[in-house]
Parts: sequence; C-alpha cells; structure tokens
Amino acid sequence: MKELSREVMESSSCPHLDQDSRPCKAVDSLRVNINNNVFTVDKTIIVKNCEYFRALFQSGMRECREEEIQLRCVGVLGFLVLLQVLRGEQPMLNSDQIVEAIECTAFLQVPALTKHLINIINSENSLLVYHTAATYGVWELFHQAALFIRDMYADLKEDVHTLPSKLVEYIESLLPSSYMAVCSHSPSSELMQDSQRTVCYLDEEHREWRVLTHLPVSTSTTMAGVAVHDNKLYIIGGVHDVSKKVMETGFCYDPAVNTWSTICGPQQLRYNFTLIGHEDCLYAVGGEYNMKVLSSVEQYRLSDGSWSFVSALPCPAASVVSAVAMNKMFICLWKRKGATDIYEYVPEHSQWCLVTTLIRQHSYGLYMVAHRDNLYVMRNGPHDDFLMCVMDCYNLSSGQWSALSGQYGNSKGSLFTAVVRGDSVFTLSRHVTTEYNVEDYRWRLKREMKGFGRIGSIYTFLMRLPVSSVSLMGKGPTEEQALRDLSVCPRLSLQCSHNL
Repeated sequence: MKELSREVMESSSCPHLDQDSRPCKAVDSLRVNINNNVFTVDKTIIVKNCEYFRALFQSGMRECREEEIQLRCVGVLGFLVLLQVLRGEQPMLNSDQIVEAIECTAFLQVPALTKHLINIINSENSLLVYHTAATYGVWELFHQAALFIRDMYADLKEDVHTLPSKLVEYIESLLPSSYMAVCSHSPSSELMQDSQRTVCYLDEEHREWRVLTHLPVSTSTTMAGVAVHDNKLYIIGGVHDVSKKVMETGFCYDPAVNTWSTICGPQQLRYNFTLIGHEDCLYAVGGEYNMKVLSSVEQYRLSDGSWSFVSALPCPAASVVSAVAMNKMFICLWKRKGATDIYEYVPEHSQWCLVTTLIRQHSYGLYMVAHRDNLYVMRNGPHDDFLMCVMDCYNLSSGQWSALSGQYGNSKGSLFTAVVRGDSVFTLSRHVTTEYNVEDYRWRLKREMKGFGRIGSIYTFLMRLPVSSVSLMGKGPTEEQALRDLSVCPRLSLQCSHNL
C-alpha cells in the first residue's frame, strides 16, 4: 500500500495572522484511502470544508471511529486538487484533473473546491466543465459555466452545438452580459433635467451605444462610488457641486424590474472613494471628506442593509484602484517613487495583507483588472507620458510579475476603463470602443466599435439586461436619439422606492 503524506494545513495569504507565542496544537489526523493511495489529512479541516465528512462524523456510524476511511467514488487526481485548494492554493488544471475535481466536489460536497472550479473557467475548458458539471449534478458550477459560454457565445458557437440539445437550450436561454457606461454627473432637478444623465449599454450587433435608463434627478455620479453586484447597479455618495457637499443617500438600479431604489449611505460621509462588490457585501474604500484623505473602510451587508467599519487601509487613499480575482479582493496603493503596493482584503480576519510591490520609475498604477489568476495593472508610460499607458501582469499562482509587450495609446483607445468579460476585455474612449482577446502575455485586438462620445470621468461595468428592461421592442434608443428627446425615458418610469 502506497502512503502519500498530504497533510492539509489551514492557510492564509497573511501567514502572520495565526502566529502567536502559544505552542502548536497537535493535529487530529485522518487517513483517507483512495485506490490504495493513502492521504493523511487534518480531520478538523476536512470536516469543516466537506459536507460528506461532516455528515459522516456526526452520524455515529462505525466508520467515523476508524483511523482510516475508504473512498470508492473519488479519484486520486480529484482528491489531490481538493487538498491543494484547502491549503489555499489556486491550481490551474488540465482536462483529467477538471473531470476528477468535479466528481470529487459532487461526491464530497466541497464549496471551496466548487468555487475554485468556477474561478478557473475559460474558453478552452468551459464546455468540458459545463458538460461534466451537468453529468455530476454540480449545479452552481453548471450555471456559472453556462453564463461564461453565453458571454463568449460568438466564439464558441460551433463547439456549443456539439453538446446535447438540452444543454444548448439552457445556454441560449440565459442573458449575456452587456458592456455598460455612465458618466460623471451632478444632481439635476425636475424642472431642468440634464438629458445626458443616462446609463448606456453597448449594442454589439449594431456597434452602437444605446440608452438603458436615466439617472434619478437626485443622483450624483460625480466622485461617487459605483459598482455592480448581483446584477444590480449601486451608486453611493458623490457630491452636489464644486462645494463637494456629499450625497447621503445611495441608489440601486435593478434591470430585472427596470426600477431605481434608495439605500442608506456609509456612516462616514465620503467622496472620491472606491465601491467594491464582493460576496454578500459592498465595500466603501478610502476616499475624501472635507478635503481630508481617508483610510477608513466600511462594509455594507446586502442581507440586512447595514453599514459597519472594517479594518482601515494601511494608509489614507482616494480613488483606490481595485479588482476581484479568484474570488479575492485586491487594491493598489501608490507609495510614490514609482512603487505600487497590491493588498488583498481577507474578510475572515478583517485585514489588509500585502501581496506584492510593483516598482517602475516615474510611474504609478492607474487602473487594474483581473482575468483568471492574473492581475493586470495599467500605468502611465515612461517619462510621465500620460497619453500612453503600459501594462504589467501579476500572476497570483506563481507570484511573478511580467511586462506585457506593446503600449496602448490613450488618445484613441483608453485602458483606464477596462472591463473583463469571459476571455475578452472591453475598453472605450470618446472615439472608439475596443474589444481585446486576452492571451498569455498580450491583449490582441479583436474588434472596434463606436466610441462613447462623452467627456469627463466614465464608469464602466457589466450587467445582464432583460429585453423588457431595454425596450418592449427589444432595442433601446441610440444615445443620440435619447439626447434629442428625453421623453423616450420619462421620469414616471423610474419607480423610485425607499428601502431604508
């Protein structure tokens, strides 16, 4: 019998969190036998993370008192992946590992493994993940793979139609993500409505920007926090005018019912801050108030509508650059002298942990997006050339930085508003909207569409838009049409309700 010593230890991106002066506690180990391969694991960790083992050891059955458990419905490859994930690793998997990992999470019921499989879906493995998840009944993974395929449908259509018809029908029943944009606007009034206060979406078929909805008159997107979470658009804070009086009420747009509602703002009034949606929360990060830069961070729990303070930033910061990768939240903090620190927020410990530092002379991070286990940091070009931007990529799995070849002009197409959808990245400027294919060490130009003809700060994001939210005819007005006639989206249709 072959023994593989694979002890699972609790891990964290902040190793010092678990260090103290107390002696180490002895590990309560368990041997797991799979096809005569024996794995020694931490019983506490495996019971905590696997529903199968939790139920087994609560059942009182004879097996729960034995030192070795036989698993007959799980393969060695899948269990090895499970152990890696429980150690806090983020392994990239080949086809055989994917199939066995799905089988493993189906049999052992491991949410952490299911979440990891969702995080690594890409164009090459999405059909395999989708079909295998359907076979084993891992429905959360099945649905997320279907959403990925729906977003990449134009590229994957030929291969999709090799799937069973029922699986094809499910994919085609889903709503694709739309590339969205809204500009920086101050509050308006009922008598003097600003016709440009609109939320727009990209009609990719016609390569046009169209109006989805108008902002409620009391909403400000100037120096506001803007984020999409659970397919709802949140606009928090913002200022009234040059006096920088802060809006105390936030707004939420739900495209499923085409309505706006209000939510309470953070306890600390703030503007020029970053709003991040992650898990069941929104995070208001840093910002300014009364001309003072803030380090405080607040968490808004969507489940109960409450704000609370969490761990502050390592230093005061406004306009913090952020991204969510591999289901983890990251931010960039500029240290001057060309150094940019990347921190991860660990909700379990309410702590910001330094991940890495990028050092580039005469440069600082301007924007960051995530694709799989890569963080792409866009920064100003050499010699303070702000009409150019260059990119560096940090791989979370390897812990290595790499510089992407090529420079991307800000005069024609800007990367400072990049949004990732599937294996594509959308960017825009006044002159052109550009879609890139994300490849290993470069972004390859895929297509260009009409630009977003506005000036000033632009917020971009993705949302899934029901046809009823766009128009009864299935197509919204073009931006030009809406600006000529504000009545295409009458105020009465914005059914504002209070959720306070």
